[in-house]
Amino acid sequence: MNTFVLTIVIICYLLITGYLGFYGYRKTKTATDYLLAGRKQHPMIMALSYGATFISTSAIIGFGGAAGLFGLGLLWLTFLNIFMGIFIAFVFFGRRTRRMGHNLDAHTFPELLGKRFNSRSIQITAGLIIFVFMPLYAAATFLGAVKAIDKFFPGFNYDTALIIFAIIVAAYVLAGGLKGVMYTDAFQGGLMFVGMLILLIITYIKLGGVTQAHQTLSGMANLVPEKLAAGGHQGWTMMPKSGSPMWWTLVSTIVMGVGIGVLAQPQLIVRFMTVKSDKELNRGVMVGGIFILCMTGIAFIVGSLTNAYFYNNPEFGKIALAMAPKGDVDYIMPTYIKSAFPVWFIYVFLITLMAAAMSTLSSQYHTMGTALGRDVIETAVKKKREVKQSVLITRFGVIVGILVTVAIGRLAPEGYIAIATSIFFGLCASCFLPMYFGSLYTKRITRAGAITGMLCGFLTTAIWYIFFHQKEAVIIKLCKFITGKDVLAGHPWNVIDPLIIALPVSIITTFVISAITKPVDNEHLKKCFKGIKNI
Repeated sequence: MNTFVLTIVIICYLLITGYLGFYGYRKTKTATDYLLAGRKQHPMIMALSYGATFISTSAIIGFGGAAGLFGLGLLWLTFLNIFMGIFIAFVFFGRRTRRMGHNLDAHTFPELLGKRFNSRSIQITAGLIIFVFMPLYAAATFLGAVKAIDKFFPGFNYDTALIIFAIIVAAYVLAGGLKGVMYTDAFQGGLMFVGMLILLIITYIKLGGVTQAHQTLSGMANLVPEKLAAGGHQGWTMMPKSGSPMWWTLVSTIVMGVGIGVLAQPQLIVRFMTVKSDKELNRGVMVGGIFILCMTGIAFIVGSLTNAYFYNNPEFGKIALAMAPKGDVDYIMPTYIKSAFPVWFIYVFLITLMAAAMSTLSSQYHTMGTALGRDVIETAVKKKREVKQSVLITRFGVIVGILVTVAIGRLAPEGYIAIATSIFFGLCASCFLPMYFGSLYTKRITRAGAITGMLCGFLTTAIWYIFFHQKEAVIIKLCKFITGKDVLAGHPWNVIDPLIIALPVSIITTFVISAITKPVDNEHLKKCFKGIKNI
């Protein structure tokens, strides 16, 4: 009976999703429809699509599990997500991005940068960086849902789950383009909102109310394992000891890496160009802020409180990390849901995860497809193509991106989700943020400054991961091969995120090189900034 009910629920969900994808397909007539949803989307759909794309299973499963390890300190990420990812992004970046994108007839983030600096090399390079590294993030999104399915239904084949997810999402991305993606995002965002509210309410009920739940968690500081305490852990309601390895990981990698990196996410930036006026962006701020607060805030609070639940129940009597198979934090949330909740909520939560995964994956697929198709292949051959040819090339990019993502998902190590998400967000910030900000706010950033800053940000990030940041250097093994050492630096450098080094390098390089090189043609700049001066 349980299997029958679950099957019916999933079929209904997929039928609605499929219909919305088909509706997007019916409404897609031009390349602008496929790439930018026609530039006339409703602000509510845009805001929900932005939020649902931003918040994936990596936030609920990966970062929720990280909260089970680090504690409530992750709520600083919720603050940055709202302040930077919604308020700053919409008010200070969104309106200028929308206007400049319209002025230059740009359809993708790399195309916006390329046309702003009148540089094909910028568009191609940015497209390659996105296409090569976004599968890391997409695989993390995949794994959040697949690991939950693996925990809830142990007999279900892991590889089968990966392939099914890939096929379902690919179907409506390939057919409906960004219109199909945004319609399904809005529906899935609504499901995520309801599911997470239910999760929070039931969690507090099971722990005796808000006050009792947090008092229990505060009183567990003496249960921190010796290894975590040595790394700086001081309890699940406190930040790690300042300057300790856990503090640097939490602050520099998780909080700052994602909190700042959100400003340079190509799949989010393109949403600003899908609405017809600045008023739509203004209306989206409140919707987006409330959505992000409920999604990340609830995930991080519940993730932390899993420790109190497992400790309170005699059959467990452990902290959350001890309940996760092999100590993999990605299993903390699924283990908690399966242990603490009735079967009906497992169905609700599974649908919530499917919505979170599919809404983000669809945008990632679309972005990877446009990066390879429009920004790399079409730009490299310098030939204007018919609408059908352009869309076909983008669809080819989507398929290649999907195959790469599935391959990475099958090989991902334990604890992969939160780390891979942080890597991609930090890389985008280091490569694109100085150039993106400069392109919108000053006419003095030059083509040479933009290219140099982007490449220096990328190279600094790569070098830091290979030779200095211990977690990745040990996995990559290139440092060991070249130098005979796992990592070239000790504490704190081996736990400081590359963003802390690479972003300043990129900023300085962009503006210094721009100061000594030839500005972009003044007539071109007038076209770029038409109607923007007084925004």
